[in-house]
This record gives sequence, C-alpha cells and structure tokens, in this order.
Amino acid sequence: MIVSMKCTRREALRLAAAGAAWPLVGAQDPPARTGLGIAAFTYRHRMELDRARRAAEPLSDPVHFLEHARRAGAGGIQTDLGKLDAERAAELRRRAEKHGLWVEGSTGLPRTKEDVDRFDREMKATREAGARLVRTVLLGGRRYETFDRAEQFEQFTERSRASLLLAEPVVARHGLKVAFENHKDFRVPELLDFLKRIGSEHVGVCVDFGNNFSLLEDNHAVVEALAPVSLAAHVKDMAVGEYEDGFLLADVVLGEGLHDLRPMVEALRKANPALRFSLEMCARDPLRVPCFTEKYWATLKGVPGSELAAAVRTVRSHKLPREKLPKVDDLPLEERVRIEEENVGRCLAYAREKLRL
Repeated sequence: MIVSMKCTRREALRLAAAGAAWPLVGAQDPPARTGLGIAAFTYRHRMELDRARRAAEPLSDPVHFLEHARRAGAGGIQTDLGKLDAERAAELRRRAEKHGLWVEGSTGLPRTKEDVDRFDREMKATREAGARLVRTVLLGGRRYETFDRAEQFEQFTERSRASLLLAEPVVARHGLKVAFENHKDFRVPELLDFLKRIGSEHVGVCVDFGNNFSLLEDNHAVVEALAPVSLAAHVKDMAVGEYEDGFLLADVVLGEGLHDLRPMVEALRKANPALRFSLEMCARDPLRVPCFTEKYWATLKGVPGSELAAAVRTVRSHKLPREKLPKVDDLPLEERVRIEEENVGRCLAYAREKLRL
C-alpha cells in the first residue's frame, strides 16, 4: 500500500472508512504518472463503502474518480459516464484535459428498440465528457455457470448481435466506438466470427488479459489473436490453484501471476497504437472454474480434450497452495478497501516501471 510516512495503517483505515477522496497517498508526495488507467470494477469495495457511508465524494461519480486516479498516478479512467448531466460532463472533460488524462465510458447495450433512446442519451453524455470509446459486456455472468444447454448459448449470441446492431448507429452518430469485452462468454474463434457478422468499424473488442483461461484458452494466444480487433484493454495478472472440480483463478498484483505481461502489452500496442490500457483487478477470493463437471461442458462440447489437458498442465505447473491465494471475501469492508487500494498502487508502479506504460 502507498502510504505517507506519517500515516499509520490504523489512520489509513480510518480515512478510507470515512470516504476521503485520497486517503492513502501523501498530498506532497504523489507517485509518478503511468499511462495505465483504472477501470471502475477495480474499486468495487471502495464504491460499496462510499454508498454505505454516503460519502461526499464517491468514486461512482466520474469527476471524483478521475481526481482519485490522478492522485494515484494513473493515466485515466474507464467508468459509466452516461448518467452525467451536461454541466458535470463538461467539468469532467475540463479536468481531464487540464491534467492530460483520458476517459472512457462503460455502459450496457440497448436490449430492445424501446431502449435505444436511453442508450442515445448515455452516448451523448459520454461524448460530452470527452470519451471516444465506450466499453460494454454481452454476458454479465460466466458461460459455464449461466447456460445449461447449447441452445441457450446460441440464443444469447443472437440477442447480443441484435443489441450491437441497435447500438452501432448510435455510437457512430456520436463519433464513438463500442468495445465489448471477452467476458467469459465467447472463445476466440466464436468471438471473431461474431464480430465479422457485425461488420462495423465502430465495433471492436476490449481485450481482457485473463478471462479466457476460464474457457481453456491460453491468455497470451488470446491477446495475440484479438489484437487486430482491439479497441481497449483490461490489464490483469492471474494466479491459479486446484480444487476437486477443476481449477481456481485469482486476480493478483501485476507481475505476481503467470502472465508475461510485456509481450501482451506490446502485441496490442503494435496492432493499435492508440489503444488505452486500464487496470481491472478485483480484490476477491479465487473464482472456481469447474472444468471437470458435466455442466461446464454443456456449451463447450466441441472443445478438444487437448485444450483441457493444456490448461490443466498450466495450472499444475503454476499452481499455488490454497492458503497462498487471495482470501478477501470474508474480511470487513474497510479491510477490503485497504487491500484494494494497496493493490492499485502496486499495479500502477509495476506498469510504470516494467511495462513502459
């Protein structure tokens, strides 16, 4: 955790619990800037604490989030901008331009024609806030937990395509692009085919560094394959372990997991020099990937056994004992906030010093 020499751990917790805009970094000693931004999900515990304490400067407000990120030494933010009114959007844009920071939006797609007006308003606010891109997800959950039959996944695919086709002319009209995240839904061949069917220069991918390992794909290969269609990126590192039904997948501080992050960053930079990178790291217990269960394979029957074997080999060659994997979920909220803040500081430092971001 980055803490002023005069700030004890107890004081840091007290300030964090109070919802201070920047409790953990001494105002006279801000860290050096990195180009790595911060995605809102990285601060999910802090935002929960803000709601509980009715904080005066909650990070759910993009203006306060931007200021918090600036003081942390981040290069920008990726968050929901669609609820900003014109005055607040202009304020966010002014502050971002003043400090040389960037902003990206994050929102849900329109699901029906009746929802397009809502989406249009959000895209107008997003553009007024200075963003040029909005990130979204097609599936809020995980493929192997959500669907019991292949037909259900096929129906989801068609609904997602319909939503993107509703969204595409709206983002184009506002001079934006929409990047959907590989969110434990599509394997790479499916995703590329899906994107080809959309067929728009305004639609691409927010490349997540870790999600597709849960679908038995090598994360380095995923980044390489998606680089040509990348518009944004979520940087993360992962640690793994084993359990009886499959393997455990945990977010860890950059540089402490199984990824060789530099080549992944460079592959995306080469394909899209304008791409912006956001830290998306969640302080939580490891996720369970039940790849030895029947339900897991309900929509993945065409995946060859060789890919399961390769994933298991990766897990067994990099696995950590369960006690060394993150254990966060049962901690008091204030302690989760402290861990979250410490993780962010360490990740930004690593990005600056090791990744040339």
